[in-house]
Amino acid sequence: MNQHTQSVSESEQGFTALGGGLSEESKLELLEYWRSITKRKWAILALGLVVAVLAGAIAFSITPEYRATTTVLIEQGKRKVLSIEDVYGGASQEKEHYQTQVEILKSREVATRVVRGLRLWEYPEFDVRKPDDSVIGKIKSALGIQKTEATWTEDKLVDAVVDSFSKQLSVEPVRLSQLVKVSFTAEDKKLAALVANTVADSYISADREAKFKMTQQANNWLQERTQSLRDKLVSSEQALQAYREKAGIVSLSGSAQTMIGQQIGEVTQRLVEAKARRAEAESAYEQMRLVKDGDYSSVPAVVRNQAVGEARKAEAAASQKVAELQQRYGAEHPKMVQATSEQKAAKDNLMRQMQSVAASLTREYESAKATERALEGALNSARGSVQNVNRQEFQLGVLEREVQTNKQLYEMFMNRAKETHESGDLQSAVARVVDAAVAPMLPVKPKKGQVIAIALVLGLFAGVLVSLLLDKLDNTVKGIEDAERRFQLPVLSALPELGAQAGKNAMTMFIDKPESHLAEAVRTARTGVLLSNLDAACRVLVVTSSVPGEGKTTVASNLALAHAQTKRTLLIDADMRRPQVARRLALPPAARGLSALVAGTARLEECIHSIKGSSLAVMPVGEVPPNPAELLLSQRFRETLEVLAKHYEVIIIDSPPVELVSDALVIAPLATSVVYVVRAMETPYPLVRKGLVRLQRSGGNLLGVVLNHLDFKKAQTYYGEYSGYGKDGYEGYGYSQKTKSAA
Repeated sequence: MNQHTQSVSESEQGFTALGGGLSEESKLELLEYWRSITKRKWAILALGLVVAVLAGAIAFSITPEYRATTTVLIEQGKRKVLSIEDVYGGASQEKEHYQTQVEILKSREVATRVVRGLRLWEYPEFDVRKPDDSVIGKIKSALGIQKTEATWTEDKLVDAVVDSFSKQLSVEPVRLSQLVKVSFTAEDKKLAALVANTVADSYISADREAKFKMTQQANNWLQERTQSLRDKLVSSEQALQAYREKAGIVSLSGSAQTMIGQQIGEVTQRLVEAKARRAEAESAYEQMRLVKDGDYSSVPAVVRNQAVGEARKAEAAASQKVAELQQRYGAEHPKMVQATSEQKAAKDNLMRQMQSVAASLTREYESAKATERALEGALNSARGSVQNVNRQEFQLGVLEREVQTNKQLYEMFMNRAKETHESGDLQSAVARVVDAAVAPMLPVKPKKGQVIAIALVLGLFAGVLVSLLLDKLDNTVKGIEDAERRFQLPVLSALPELGAQAGKNAMTMFIDKPESHLAEAVRTARTGVLLSNLDAACRVLVVTSSVPGEGKTTVASNLALAHAQTKRTLLIDADMRRPQVARRLALPPAARGLSALVAGTARLEECIHSIKGSSLAVMPVGEVPPNPAELLLSQRFRETLEVLAKHYEVIIIDSPPVELVSDALVIAPLATSVVYVVRAMETPYPLVRKGLVRLQRSGGNLLGVVLNHLDFKKAQTYYGEYSGYGKDGYEGYGYSQKTKSAA
C-alpha cells in the first residue's frame, strides 16, 4: 500500500469516526463527499490559489483609503443654561435626545457646512470638475451621455460633493454610553483627520447658532406675550371690582351663609314637628268623619279625652244606680224617677263632651295644616336666600380666580423674559470633542491579507462545490461499494480495464494469461456462481447488460472458460441480432449454431465447437434468423435447452442487451440465474436499475452484478477500497511486474 493510499484511508477512517452518531445513509453520503474532495484535492487547491492570486493582484492595484475617527461626547439635555423645551411646554427623554443628536450629526446641513468650510472640491479626490477617467466614464463619453457642467458655481460644487462626502462619513454611537464615533474615509490620511475634526466642530457650532437664534425668538415672543398678559390682568381686576360694587358686596367671608344655614336648620326641625302633629290630627279627623250618627265613642282620640272619660264614668255610675233601684222600686217611684232623670242627664252630658272634643279635633287638624304650610313657605324662602348668596359667591370666585391666574402668568412670563434677556449671550455646548482625530498610519481598505485569505477560502469552497457538483451530475457506477449500494445486489466480481490493445484478445484471456487481473476476477465470479443453486444438476446462466459495449460477451466467454476447467460447460451465443462469439473466438464463418439447432436443420454435434486449449464447448448463433424473438419464444427453444441441460453441467448464454431488445427478457425465465454486466464509470445507474427491474418482472432470477472495465486507480481515488490493487498490491499475491504489465 503506497503512502497516498494510506493517508486517504486514515482520513476516511477519521471522517467516519466523526459521523458515529449518524445513520448509515448519512455516513455513506458524507463519505462520498469526502472522497470527492480528496479525489480532486490538487485541482481544488490550485483553484483556491489562482483565486487568491487574482484577489491579491486586484487588492494591490486598488488605491488605499484611510479612516480617521473623532470621539464626541453628547451632553445631557438637562444641563442647558436656558431650557428652550420649557418655553414650548415639552420635554424629551435622554435616549431620544441622544439619538436625535446622532441623526443631526449625519444631516445634510452639517455635511454642507463642512464641504463649504473646507472647500473640498479643491482636493483631487472630491474634484467633480475633472473628467471621469474610469472605464464607465470613457464609455459614457464615447456614447455622448457624459454629463458636463459648463459653469461651476460654489453652490453647484457643494451640491455635487455632498453626496460623495456623506457616503464616506460614518457616525456610530457607542453602546451604553453618550459617546459617538465620527469617522471619515479618504485617500489622503491628513484630509481624513481634518474632515473628521471639522465635522465635530461644525456640529457644535451649528447647535450653538441654532440655540442663539431660538433664544432670540423666544425673547421676542416673551416680550410680546408679557405685554398682552399685563393688559389682560388689568382688565380682569377692573371686572372684579365692578362686580363687587354692583352686587353691594363688602365681604362675604361665609358669615351670611352660616346664619342662613342655621335658620334653615331651625325651620326644618319645626316643619318636621308640624308634619307629625298634622299627621296625628289628620288621622283622628279621618276617623271622626266615618261616624254617621254623632256617636264618637268609637273614635280613639275622643275616647282618650279626659272630659269625655269623666262624663263616661258619670254616665256609668248613673246607669248602675238605675239598675239597683229597679230591683227595689217600680218605675213610678220618686227615687226611680230621679235616678232615671240623672242617668239621662249623664248621657246627654257624655254626648255633648264627645261632640265638643270632635269639634276641637277638627279645629286642631285645620290649625296643624296651616302651621305646616307656613313653615314650608319659610323654608323655601330661606333656601332662595342661600341660592342667591351662592350665585354671588360663585361669580365672585370666578372673577377672583381669573385675576389670580392672570397675575401668576404675568409674573412667570415677566421672570422668564428677564432671564432670557439676561442670559441671551450665554450658551452651553451640546457636545464636546473627547478624542480628536489624528492622521492614521495604516489604510483601512483594502485589507490585502484579509482579501487574499477570504479569496483563498472562497476559491477552495468553490472548488469543493464544483467537485461535489461534478460527482452529483455523474450518475455512473464508480465501484463495488457504489454498485452494491445502488442496486441492492451482490457484486460477483470486478474486471479491470484492459485498454484498447489488450481488449481485442480478451475473449480467451482466462486461459491465455491465467495470472492476470482479469483471470483472478473471473475466478471470483465463478466462485459466486458455484455457490449459488448448489442442488441444481445443471446451471443455466444468462449473461446480459443494459446496452452494447459493456463487455458482456467477454465476461460470458471468460466465465465459461473458467467453469470449463472443472465442469462440462457450454457457451451459447443467443445474441441473434449482433452475434460476436463466433467472430471473436475465430470460429469458421459458416459454422452452424443455435438457430439451426432450434430450427431442426442440424444435429447437436454439428452445432457444437471447441476452443483450442480448453474443454469449453461453444454454440454460436450460426445463420442469423429473420425473426430472432419468435425463435426464442418457440417451444423448440425450450426443448433445446432441456436437451442441452442433460449433456452439460453449466450452460452460459450470451444474450442481447436488455434496453435494445426483449430477447434477454424471454431467455431469463428459462435460466437458473442471471448475471448482469455493468461498465464501470460509464453506464448510468438509472439505466441499470431499469434493466434489473425488467428482468425481475419477467421472472428472471438475478444472481448478481459483474463490474467490467473498472479502472482500479480511479476507483482507488474514489473510494480507497481497491488499495490492495495499487502500485504493488498484486505482487503480494505472487504476481510479477511482467504479469501486471501484460494484463
